[in-house]
Parts: sequence; C-alpha cells; structure tokens
Amino acid sequence: MATGDHSYPLRKSDIPWSGSPSPFNAQVKLADGRRVAMHYMRGKGLFVQDYSPRAKGWSKSAVVYRTKTDACQGITLKAKDGTVAAFGDFGRYCADGEPPTESVAAVALGPLTKWDKHLTKDFDGWEKIVVAPGGKKVTFSRGSHTLRWTKAAGFPATR
Repeated sequence: MATGDHSYPLRKSDIPWSGSPSPFNAQVKLADGRRVAMHYMRGKGLFVQDYSPRAKGWSKSAVVYRTKTDACQGITLKAKDGTVAAFGDFGRYCADGEPPTESVAAVALGPLTKWDKHLTKDFDGWEKIVVAPGGKKVTFSRGSHTLRWTKAAGFPATR
C-alpha cells in the first residue's frame, strides 16, 4: 500500500484555463482504490500526488519532471494491474500554437513513490499509452513512433 503521510490536499495546476476540466490536471483510479493525480505548475514542471483510501488523503506533491518551459497540450494517465503510466509535453510558446520541444513519459509501480522517466526532445508528443496485462510492459506511441518501458529493464537508454 501507499507509504508516507497522506494528509495533504489535492493540488491543482496554476495555469489558467477557461472551461472544464483543465487539461493541466489529470487523475486515474487504481483497482485497489488508490488514485494518482498529476498537475502542471507554471515555470516548475509536472507534479504527482497519490491518494490513499486507507488514510483518506493525498500524499505531498512531488516533482516528476522539472522544467521552466510552458506546459503543452494535456496530461495523459493510464493505470492497469498496479502500473501507472503518464505523459506530458512542454514547449516555448506552446500556448501560441508552437509544437512541444520536450515530451516526458513516466511509469511508476507499487507504492508509486519512484517514477521512471524518459525525455524525448523536439517531438510532437505521445498520443497513446497501452499498459499490457499484468503491468509488466508499457508502450507509448504517436503514429509510427513508439517508446517501450518494461518492468525488467525500464526505458531504453537515451543516446
């Protein structure tokens, strides 16, 4: 189960958004009742919190990916069999329609306290996440581009 202090409020993005829901906040529920929430903070990056149904509260907000670059598009979260996968995109002038320059993919297991991350630069961003049954493999994709994470090896080494 989740470890640590779960007495914090759920944080939300500080990026203004008209309409609801904001693409700069995302949440997913796990089969055991836990939840994972992610949000962007302007000039700081992508943050995560996990919810403990036992403690009926959220963990302290933690950095998944630190960047001063603007948040782009939204956050996508998927969970299956205890594995949580996410991606988020960042880029200068993204709010003005420029494509992302940083696309981060992240995966966490078990207590959800450690996130394995992979950064792809100058890329339009991932579109889809597939978590394989059993949670041992995650595939991020956009068109013909794919990125695979495995429980045994993590993400491939970056060149």
